Amino acid sequence: MTVLVTGGAGYIGSHMVLALRDRGERVAVLDNLSTGFAWAVPPDVAFYGGDVADQALVKRIIQEHGVTAICHFAAKIVVPDSVADPLGYYAGNTMASRNLIEAAVASGVRHFIFSSTAATYGEPEVMPVGEETPQVPVSPYGRSKLMTEWMLEDTSRAHDFRYVALRYFNVAGADPFGRTGQSTPNATHLIKAASQAVIGVRKHLDLYGTDYPTPDGTCVRDYIQVTDLAEAHVLALNYLRSGGTSRAFNCGYGKGFSVREVIEMVKQVSGVDFPVHVRGRRAGDAAAIVAKADRIRSELGWKPEHANLEDIVRQALNWERHLRARNAA
Repeated sequence: MTVLVTGGAGYIGSHMVLALRDRGERVAVLDNLSTGFAWAVPPDVAFYGGDVADQALVKRIIQEHGVTAICHFAAKIVVPDSVADPLGYYAGNTMASRNLIEAAVASGVRHFIFSSTAATYGEPEVMPVGEETPQVPVSPYGRSKLMTEWMLEDTSRAHDFRYVALRYFNVAGADPFGRTGQSTPNATHLIKAASQAVIGVRKHLDLYGTDYPTPDGTCVRDYIQVTDLAEAHVLALNYLRSGGTSRAFNCGYGKGFSVREVIEMVKQVSGVDFPVHVRGRRAGDAAAIVAKADRIRSELGWKPEHANLEDIVRQALNWERHLRARNAA
């Protein structure tokens, strides 16, 4: 049995590859390297450079490696970019996922783990946000992911095919052993951008919006450490293999931090008082969103081990320093 990881050369996908390998799983990776890096894929893992929308390629990988499950991470993920280029996001996320799902069904793959997002909830009226909260996304990014959830739901009713959709909140940090991390130079993740400001890769950090209806006027998010998130995927895969029905789960800690609080934590951990430039709001950003994650804990037995913002920041800083040394070599 082989697990195909799409986007396995990227940030979250590369952590999933490590989590699977650490458990003795056979893994294959498909990634177009638009934001990923071939060096992030371990040398003993089969790597294919290509697009998830290429059904012929997907079917060939499934056949060559005996793929029985797919973990789908490949996607466009920048909310403001989706507002500027909605058709690009519907093509890269929704349409590409549709092709991948069709290839999986045609090839007899029965288990599918989907990288969804809390952005499908939009601007929820009640906090924390449970899985039954109405999904009313406010950005094309969120809509593109919600459409894929709908396709998976309909496909599971029509075929011998079951899925888990994991709705991520804000993913941060890096592998505690320093094997991989967020490596895209211009990534918009707050903790990564702040870490780059610490080491001088960025001259300053931009803070987008200080007039939100939150305690300090800046956006509030639930930050989940990336290794804990990978573990949630492993548990979801085991759940499906054990006969679990198609299901959606939130992935978060149930605690929110504002942008200002995160910036102060990065400054505190690093000891560097980097400049912060206040900008206007970014299109598509929700004011606040925090997870209610009781379901994944009770049904999958998920027990996060890295739910500490200070540790998450320290991991991100260590990874940025590693990248700087790697790029200078």
